[in-house]
Amino acid sequence: MFTIIKSIVWIIGILVIAYFALGYFGYQVNLNYFTYSKARCEQAVTDCTNTVIHKGIDSKCNFNCVDPSLIIKKK
Repeated sequence: MFTIIKSIVWIIGILVIAYFALGYFGYQVNLNYFTYSKARCEQAVTDCTNTVIHKGIDSKCNFNCVDPSLIIKKK
């Protein structure tokens, strides 16, 4: 149990250091990206559901809603 807590503390520490290091080197983490992209992804899933219902299993759906290049960007 102690090792799990210790590992979680280490992971959080590394993430905090990485966040400040990105800011130091001129990058900004877009913390609101997932909030804004949620509606777009929900719409894509709804469209895919309607396509599968009307055209059958043979239709292809693109579930790639997240664009990683927009999460961390240059200031």
